[in-house]
Amino acid sequence: MEKGRIIKSLGGLYTVQTDGGELLVCRARGIFRKEGVSPCVGDLVRAERIADTAAAAREEVFGYVMEILPRKNHLVRPPLANLDQLLLVASVTEPQPNLLVLDKMLAICEKKEIEPLLVITKPDLGDAAPLREIYEKAGIRVFVVNNRTGDGVPAVRQALCGKLSAFTGNTGVGKSSLLNRMELSLTLETGQISKKLGRGRHTTRHVELYELPEGGFIADTPGFSAIDMQRFEIILKGELQYCFREFAPYRENCRFTGCSHRVEKGCAVLEALQKNEIAHSRHESYKAMYEEASQIKEWEVEP
Repeated sequence: MEKGRIIKSLGGLYTVQTDGGELLVCRARGIFRKEGVSPCVGDLVRAERIADTAAAAREEVFGYVMEILPRKNHLVRPPLANLDQLLLVASVTEPQPNLLVLDKMLAICEKKEIEPLLVITKPDLGDAAPLREIYEKAGIRVFVVNNRTGDGVPAVRQALCGKLSAFTGNTGVGKSSLLNRMELSLTLETGQISKKLGRGRHTTRHVELYELPEGGFIADTPGFSAIDMQRFEIILKGELQYCFREFAPYRENCRFTGCSHRVEKGCAVLEALQKNEIAHSRHESYKAMYEEASQIKEWEVEP
């Protein structure tokens, strides 16, 4: 058997890029259905070649996915595994950033052990500094990009090296423009990565990885939306405090065990908030998410 990564999934066929660099079109063994597990793009797998190459060529299937190796993380929608980082694209204005939605996405990243990167666009239309300050204070890596001039684009491209990355952002924030800018130095065989990565919601929803010349992959995730992530990636009330990384230096210093970090006297997180060591908008998002999570019953959540 050969080890590799699934880089494309479409119509029950999985394209595996082997460690040797070959592309092997595979079907999945039926055992996965019995176990309630489906291979997905990003999975590291073991695949077995079909010995009868003539028969394989007729069927246009050359192997079988035999084993899915342990996943670092897994998203339900888009179906994607082993994501290293998620680049959240938000504009200074037009549209205005929704900080609660942004913070929900960041919290999901923390829960899934996906490194979040914030890319702020349209600095020529407003001041990016306030937004940048909020998230740099929270320990998030921030990039400011001007898609008109290209300023900041090389730093984003450098951040992709050696990583499996995906982009998400609301309509109008400049995600497609950023990807177009980045393509100027890419030499992918398709030559169409910007069109593919920037396509609309109403086209095919299959996920595919594109290998970068500098090393690493970009996930083509059409229809990747904050709504889907929030719907399928639920954070329970007891988990939420661990999804705000800036709380970490203060959590253990709270006066009471089980502190909710909202109203309690002697809460070290609240003390840090009063000292402006934690951004007020981030704490407001935390409180709103805590109230939402309080309505979720653990037994209602699928394991």
